[in-house]
Amino acid sequence: MRPLEISPEEFHHLLGRASRLAEDYLASLDERPVFPQTSGEETQQRFATRLPQDGMGAAAFDELPELFRLSRANNGRFFGYVQGSGEAVAIIAELLASAVNQNITAWRSAPAAVTIERTVVAWLAEAVGCTGFTGSLTGGGSSANLMGLAMARQQKGADLGRATLYASAEAHMSIAKAAALLGLPRENIRTIRVDREFKMRLDDLESALGADVAAGRIPVAIVATAGAVNTGAIDPIKDIAAAARRHGAWLHVDGAYGGLAALAYPEKFIGLDTVDSLSLDPHKWFYQPMDCGCLLFRDRELARATFSHTGDYARVLSGDPLEGFAFFDESLELSRRFRALKLWLSLRYHGIRKFRESILQDVELAQSLGMKIAQHPALDLLAPVELSAVCFRYLPHNVEAERINDLNAQILGRVVRRGRVYLSNATIDGKFALRACLVNHRTTEADIQAVIDEVLAAAAEAPRG
Repeated sequence: MRPLEISPEEFHHLLGRASRLAEDYLASLDERPVFPQTSGEETQQRFATRLPQDGMGAAAFDELPELFRLSRANNGRFFGYVQGSGEAVAIIAELLASAVNQNITAWRSAPAAVTIERTVVAWLAEAVGCTGFTGSLTGGGSSANLMGLAMARQQKGADLGRATLYASAEAHMSIAKAAALLGLPRENIRTIRVDREFKMRLDDLESALGADVAAGRIPVAIVATAGAVNTGAIDPIKDIAAAARRHGAWLHVDGAYGGLAALAYPEKFIGLDTVDSLSLDPHKWFYQPMDCGCLLFRDRELARATFSHTGDYARVLSGDPLEGFAFFDESLELSRRFRALKLWLSLRYHGIRKFRESILQDVELAQSLGMKIAQHPALDLLAPVELSAVCFRYLPHNVEAERINDLNAQILGRVVRRGRVYLSNATIDGKFALRACLVNHRTTEADIQAVIDEVLAAAAEAPRG
């Protein structure tokens, strides 16, 4: 037997152990703390061990229960960040994707897998009302945003010293990172103000565009947000698209958080089919395990002009439109994992209607939470509940105004340490906000009530001095 081979019998045994661990974990999610009772020192001592020179055999699996114990439970009371819940069929697909171990780079390297990804990308475009768009799956919204803006730069061919990029004050941090990676100076990024609903102000956008054109600058791209990470706000896409056309700018929509909600609320995303590129994250609101992002775009030839820099060793020789297809000619990555299998299997198993229903339920639960907060005398709702992000704070009458932010930061820490509910934070108009975001197919009304109960309990424990 070769050095790294194991027998079919041993594989079956190890697979059974792993399967039982996963089954037990998922079956006990509701009973598990949403954040483990652990510390940096404990996890360091447990897992930061010396490189093994000789194998442990099956005993290598013995620490896996500790991995599960010291991991955040992905149950219905996890409301932090914007992270999907990892539905069960997709979990199974991840194992199968690793078993077939394909490099999804070109049809010739993975005929079935490449065809499945191209199919899934078309499904996603159809789901959000962008039938006819094409694209590829990515590691997440950050890489999708980077690629979308790379296409914008390619189209314009602009002098980077004069090129300008426009995004609202609520734009995701990946936009500024993408601009930096593309060589766009930070001072060339225009931050557009938002209105009271945290949507991009069209008057401010038009003013910035006009001033830059008059000064000889070149508007390269406008980034609209379809689901701001803090508040879930959706920019007025149709009107921004009209402004982009007037000024010859590329319109990229960052829909990593909210874009897939167009499946359930198309009226909130009017104009999405007119944009040039769009990022989505199925590992958020399609409940897929990490990682699974997507970039959609309308101009395949521009994508090829942007990304097709192929060495002779990878050059595709076939002229057949299917067999000659290569993702590396239209995207950033060369080596690409089989992200599409989980989404393909999940959509085939459940059907798109079930995903629509689950998104609708998440938004309804978020609105329920918002109403509970608005009706509670000690809680303060800080932003409209546009999608499924709910930003609020504890606001007692007997605490000085300058102490409110510190008090809410303390409450957040206590809520997380208590381990029943996990919230994240945001800054809303200078106010420290407790933030609950629902992109979780497991969340129930009882979990929503737990947010209120845990915040009030943590507030009762927090010192007021």
